[in-house]
Amino acid sequence: MRIRLLLGKGWNLYQTSIVPFYSTTFTKTRLDQTLRSYHRLLYEKAYVNGQWVEASSGKTFDVFNPSTQEKIGCVPDMNAGDTERAIQCASEAFETWKETTAKERSNILRRWVDLCNENKEDLAKILTLEMGKPLQESVGELNYGIGFLEWFAEEARRVYGDIIPSPAKSKKMLVLKQPIGVTGMITPWNFPHAMITRKAGPAIAAGCTVVLKPAEDTPYSALALCELAEKAGLPPGVLNVVTCSRDNSAEVGKTLCKSPTIKQISFTGSTAVGKILLEQSASTVKRVSLENGGNAPFIVYESADIDKAVTGVMGSKFRNTGQACICANRIMVQDSIYETFLDALSKRMEQELHIGDGFNSKSTQGPLINARAVEKIDHLVQDAKSNGAKILLGGQRKEGNFYEPTLSVVYTAIDVNGTVRPTFKTEEEAIYLANNTSSGLAGYVFTENISQMWRIAEKLEFGIVGVNEGLPAMPEAIFGGWKESGLGREGGKYGLEDYLEIKYVCMGGLE
Repeated sequence: MRIRLLLGKGWNLYQTSIVPFYSTTFTKTRLDQTLRSYHRLLYEKAYVNGQWVEASSGKTFDVFNPSTQEKIGCVPDMNAGDTERAIQCASEAFETWKETTAKERSNILRRWVDLCNENKEDLAKILTLEMGKPLQESVGELNYGIGFLEWFAEEARRVYGDIIPSPAKSKKMLVLKQPIGVTGMITPWNFPHAMITRKAGPAIAAGCTVVLKPAEDTPYSALALCELAEKAGLPPGVLNVVTCSRDNSAEVGKTLCKSPTIKQISFTGSTAVGKILLEQSASTVKRVSLENGGNAPFIVYESADIDKAVTGVMGSKFRNTGQACICANRIMVQDSIYETFLDALSKRMEQELHIGDGFNSKSTQGPLINARAVEKIDHLVQDAKSNGAKILLGGQRKEGNFYEPTLSVVYTAIDVNGTVRPTFKTEEEAIYLANNTSSGLAGYVFTENISQMWRIAEKLEFGIVGVNEGLPAMPEAIFGGWKESGLGREGGKYGLEDYLEIKYVCMGGLE
């Protein structure tokens, strides 16, 4: 998650939460009623080899509703030994699963899609309960996540090899693509459904098996997906979910990375953790796919449609309460339109940022995920104040995990070794400021000049570029970053590549 945006003449916007519409008190009776409404998919055990299992130690950890801070339930706190057993089950299942036809895998994925759609309402409620986002936004994530299963159900049947023209009449040269093997996956809490389907969908389509560790804050969405996958006909051992607390996360992650049986690691999360996993995976020279943090620039040129640009900021930054790796972090506005843009953004924030409990139909913003996130936000806001920022909107902590969305203006320009600049005057200056970062996940540019669109899109050093678009992600498109933001790509026609090995076959002695 990235929080801070540099806006215009040094104004900073911190995506957080705002005052709830109503008291955040969420009674135990209401919680019980909510849980009972979709108890069929709310599992409190891990899923290994087609079985619902406890941790070998018998230990569990609690999961809380971030909106109310009430306990939802508890799930197994699994350790390295439990993870090794899951890896072994996945390895045994791979021997059979890799022999299935592409059509067989496609049909199972299609049935999984149908079951997810049939249970979308319950899945969305589980997502809102454990992650906090507004229910309508959870439905949006479900549509996005199910889209990956649907897409890769089709892509499973499009894994093509090659026949290479041979220089010798007695030889035939072929290139085959085969499943890489057992994969280890570590997914984040901010999109607990879609980040799983974006990884597990292509892996299963390719013929691989999966050992997945979901985020400790949001395990229930992963477990619900297992139940539906089993009903869709996915054999035991193909998809395994190992739940663990924050205390055991490093141990479980290291086990996945160090295991010689695991042939590929797929991770979405912070850059710091991604680097650790990459280092741990080096000893077995396994393939590593990383989607690390971003530091997205959002460039608004004087030729831009201001309303479109503000809409882009609202979607990019405030989606999921700003808890998204591709959200706009550094808003850079050409100085000639700065005041106009600032005024328009301020009004839209006041009009549209209505937040509270995710089950309130009026809410458009939920809480932050936990108390640590609130502390981080508050530190950033207080730091801005101490550096002379004027708070235009928000700036206050609220009860629990809520914090007001904050728009602050720093009237003194900051320029430290050319790395931070409040506004820009020229196209070249904006490109330099945008690219001057070690991250390279997503970047945004708003302009009505078509030639400028092409120039900027080509010059930005980011894996994803939104041109007059603040929400570029979709199942049909690739997702991934440059520089320290990651390795590999997810989604689109390239999404299968990380789960496939390429083999060259030379057939000689032919007449």
